[in-house]
Amino acid sequence: MKFKDSSKRRVILFIAMSLDGYIADEQGSVEWLEQIEGEGDNGYNDFIEQVDTIFMGRHTYEVIQGFDMPFPYQDKQCYVFSRSSQQADEHVTPIQEELTSWVPQQLEQSGKHIWLMGGGQLVHEFLQHHWIDEMIITIAPVMLGSGIPLFREGFPTSSWIAQETRSYGQLVTLHYVKPDLLQSPAPDQQ
Repeated sequence: MKFKDSSKRRVILFIAMSLDGYIADEQGSVEWLEQIEGEGDNGYNDFIEQVDTIFMGRHTYEVIQGFDMPFPYQDKQCYVFSRSSQQADEHVTPIQEELTSWVPQQLEQSGKHIWLMGGGQLVHEFLQHHWIDEMIITIAPVMLGSGIPLFREGFPTSSWIAQETRSYGQLVTLHYVKPDLLQSPAPDQQ
């Protein structure tokens, strides 16, 4: 895969969801993911080396804080988006600014790619503004029946190009890219 401008910073949604499209249960828990047998690190290490910045919603940050381990992204610039006031801490910078002015400024800065970690409302807002360049979605063979959906209603229609499908044990990862980011093949390669 060749990108038109390989030096351009991209926003990559890297997330897991249930077979029926939920990223968390109704209580916001992702414990159901621990029951699934993957393979190795399920592609995580290859992905995390590409990013130096992480965008996440407040609830996603709270879930991470609840894990029984040190904050796992200490070497990344982490921003937490919240409509309510939140204190900065040693790991994250809270963002309460209007996204339409703040996000485009971040996309113009130099650096590695940006991981859009979640949650559902933040993903929805990024889809509405066409800020997601790639989606790497891992599907777990669990049906939750209800919960927090990855894709909420009300975002504009968009087309994507499938780049890769991989299996990691019981998990299947789908990788999609915006068509306008890819170079067209040379005429002699068509």
